[in-house]
This record gives sequence, C-alpha cells and structure tokens, in this order.
Amino acid sequence: IVNKTSTLRHHAEAKFTGKYCTWAKANTFTSKLLGDITAKKKKAAHAQQMIDTHLTKRKLSERTIPYTHQNFRKAAIEWLVATDQPIQALEHPKFKEMIDVASRATQGVKIPGQKAMCAKIIHVFKNHLTKLKKKLNVCTILHSICSYLT
Repeated sequence: IVNKTSTLRHHAEAKFTGKYCTWAKANTFTSKLLGDITAKKKKAAHAQQMIDTHLTKRKLSERTIPYTHQNFRKAAIEWLVATDQPIQALEHPKFKEMIDVASRATQGVKIPGQKAMCAKIIHVFKNHLTKLKKKLNVCTILHSICSYLT
C-alpha cells in the first residue's frame, strides 16, 4: 500500500531522468521533475539570501527628516491634498497640539495603526461615559436631596 499517489512525473524521474533532461534542454523546456523544481526553489532562496546580506537595517533616528519651515510646509500641503482636508485643519488647536507633541520626539514619531487607534478611541469613549455616568448620578442624588429638603 502506497500512502501517496504516484504520478507520471514521479515515474519519469525515477526511470527516465537522463532522457527527460536531454529532451527538455533540446526543446528549451523547463523541467517539471520534482527534484529539479526543488533544486530551483533552493537556488532561488539562496539567491535571495545573498541579496539580504547587502541590505542594512537603518534605525528610525537615521530616517527622520530634518525640520525646516520649507519641509514642514511641503509635508502639510501634501497631507492636506492627500487626505482631502480643509485648509482650516492646519489652524485647528488640536492639530497644533499634535504637532507640538511630535516636535518633541527625539527619535522620530511612531504612528499607531488603525486597529490600535480604534481600540484606544473606544477605550477613551468608554472611560468618558463611565465618568459622565458617575457625575450625572451624583447630580441626580444631590438634586433629590435638595428637593426633599425644600
């Protein structure tokens, strides 16, 4: 009993490798034998490893763009256009606050992804609702006491 199915490729590789390879080269045909395919993949993986040795990973601080008024103006315009923001967005106090916070970064700014931002917004919203609920309950109790006393 064989635990995997045999194919014509396996048979050709086992019995006619030499003839098949000769025919494949003569007809400019890429060999489809399992051994040749595996060797080709290993060669490609090795070639990729060779390229990786030439690449170096730069630190975030090496990639930060130096601040100039011209660079900031260019980045602001590109941001406005790319995100379809109104020009007034640059004058918003929260935008200015965000820029002030980012300007104090010494090694660049890490911008959180969508999932992280969404989770944080939900967390802040729930905390706000909890505080609001406590505040309203206190006010309701005080109002009840005040109306009882009067």
